[in-house]
Amino acid sequence: MNAVLITIGDEILSGTTVDTNSNFIASQLKNIGIKVSQIFTISDEVESIKKTLKTAFESDDLVVTTGGLGPTKDDKTKKAFCEFFNDELVLDDATFLHLEQLLIKRKREFLLEINKPQAEIPSKAKVFQNFNGTAPSLMMEENGKIAICLPGVPYEVKPLIKEQIIPYLQERFQQNFIFSRIISVVNFPESLLSEKLESWELSLPKNISLSYLPIANRVKLKLTAIGNDENVLNQQLDEEVLKLKPLIEEFIISENGDKIEEILHDLLIKKKLTLSTAESCTGGELSHLITSVSGSSNYFLGGIVTYDFHKKIEILGVSEKTILEKSVVSEEVAQEMSLGCQKLFKSDVSLSTTGVAGPNSDEFNNEIGTVFYSIRIKDFEKTFKLYLPHLDRKDFMNFVSMKVLQELVLIIANY
Repeated sequence: MNAVLITIGDEILSGTTVDTNSNFIASQLKNIGIKVSQIFTISDEVESIKKTLKTAFESDDLVVTTGGLGPTKDDKTKKAFCEFFNDELVLDDATFLHLEQLLIKRKREFLLEINKPQAEIPSKAKVFQNFNGTAPSLMMEENGKIAICLPGVPYEVKPLIKEQIIPYLQERFQQNFIFSRIISVVNFPESLLSEKLESWELSLPKNISLSYLPIANRVKLKLTAIGNDENVLNQQLDEEVLKLKPLIEEFIISENGDKIEEILHDLLIKKKLTLSTAESCTGGELSHLITSVSGSSNYFLGGIVTYDFHKKIEILGVSEKTILEKSVVSEEVAQEMSLGCQKLFKSDVSLSTTGVAGPNSDEFNNEIGTVFYSIRIKDFEKTFKLYLPHLDRKDFMNFVSMKVLQELVLIIANY
């Protein structure tokens, strides 16, 4: 079975809000063997919704929409669903009771009358109650075609999908198993990697596919196996990974992890190393990535953002002479920052970043896009330089932070 996702909302089209729902829903559907064939983003207009539903059902039997459910006049999804499925809205007692109890619990019972329209649902609809919000999820079905509409708020969408929609679809439709393995490779350009693995890739079983997913200087090789026997699929994946490893073993940093911060977590725990950060141009993004992993408190002692060069001197002990002679964006300052950080937090490992994220230069007129970062593990230290003038500020911070963690993982793996 394939599915079509429809994201409804002018705020998505205008760029005001980022659509994270589609990515999440697609990944959850994939886990139960349902592939997303198309994703539409449309305005919150009845005719637009009806037209897109018609287009979606011409190719696939399952449609999932997000957004356009609420008490306001611009939420038109239910009206569009009624017109498309030739139905009418009726007050659903169970949904109204749930709504009333939810608002009382939140001490907002005065909003009940305003929110009452959310308890009105198409008469033919199946309801999935939303325990984290006021708008329920609804399912309509006709001639084997199924449409499920969800609210647009991500923290409401996720539990609805994981706890109700996926179990319902899994129970109703017998789907193939889908299993994946991710092999993370560093310092091997994607084009050369593809050439190196060509023979191995061409010999993969027909039910196993390979994807190249580049992130900074890392390439994630994603093996995906589809079939109806769980044990056979896992055995196939094990065999293919064993064939792959000798070809690129020195470039592999992980055979299991997906995100670099997750890979780092496993390595630091295994090696029993503690970590700290001293950031300038990355503005805390490095610490954010590290602490986004559950259990990071076992090794991450702390981080500091010394944006002003006086604070580099005052807090990290960077030499003023070094800054004046070499500039704040220099190999020497990066090294002194990591040393000061290591001493400050008394950590085994310390990281530092100093550079110019742009779009303007710094007070030392350093070239935009220039960055130095230092990795220090006990008495070992290595400094790196990057030049990224093509990246905007946000992408610069993220790329540099990912790059630092990737280099750290590579060093620790061989430490």
